[in-house]
Amino acid sequence: MSVRSLEGKKCLITGAGSGIGRATALRVSEAGAELFLTDINDRGLQETAAMVGAGGGTVSLAKALDISDYDEVVKFGTEIHTQFSPMDVVMNIAGISAWGTIENLEHRHWKSMVDVNLMGPIHVMETFVPPMIRAGKGGHLVNVSSAAGLLALPWHAAYSASKFGLRGVSEVLRFDLKRHGIGVSLVVPGGVKTPLVGTVEIAGIDRDDPRVKKLTHRFEKRAVSPEKVASCILRGIEKNTYLVYTSNDIRFGYWWARKFAPPYEFVMQKANDQFSKLLKR
Repeated sequence: MSVRSLEGKKCLITGAGSGIGRATALRVSEAGAELFLTDINDRGLQETAAMVGAGGGTVSLAKALDISDYDEVVKFGTEIHTQFSPMDVVMNIAGISAWGTIENLEHRHWKSMVDVNLMGPIHVMETFVPPMIRAGKGGHLVNVSSAAGLLALPWHAAYSASKFGLRGVSEVLRFDLKRHGIGVSLVVPGGVKTPLVGTVEIAGIDRDDPRVKKLTHRFEKRAVSPEKVASCILRGIEKNTYLVYTSNDIRFGYWWARKFAPPYEFVMQKANDQFSKLLKR
């Protein structure tokens, strides 16, 4: 019952106001899905909705909210589920970033990373996945993590705390939701050419320092476009792929970090199947 085509499917996308979220909304619309969009930036969100409409797509609801606010997400979910049937596809794309070494990172950096990048998606999953399960029609869950959710990248401690966390949630749900016909994709981009690249806060670093500018430029040269990431996401849904890479350098790096994946995955699925037998029917 996994999603092989997005034609006519109801699709929720967070972070739809710019970057990967906007590019994905446009691609999903082109594939014939009915869209439900959110972003903290109302102006960007409405621009995306207008772009979808201009392309002949359907946005049934676009509402600005902060996904780190559980009550706001629940209210949004209630509004949707009162008027529409449960989602077929849920995409957690919204996210923020801050880099720095531990002596330069402030508490606000750690807290904001976890609040938005980890608890935000959890709020969305809590609200929208159980109704998908009850509907019994299968579906797909997409969580956008990062290469920093796979590898120990420099200056990424706070960011990685959130992205490794999202990876952990997704890995468990990958096995747990299989019995409901709901596929799970964990997207792990490296560099992506979004507004985030130029605005990311680097604690304790002067962004005007020529050395920092050189590193930033090198990062931007290797970065892929949001449109490429969107294409990878759609392909991941259609093929029911768990780990969705957007560049081969990350694929290769993670292969080195975890080259005994197949037996691990086999054991985890068997263990999950056994535990599921204990659930009340």
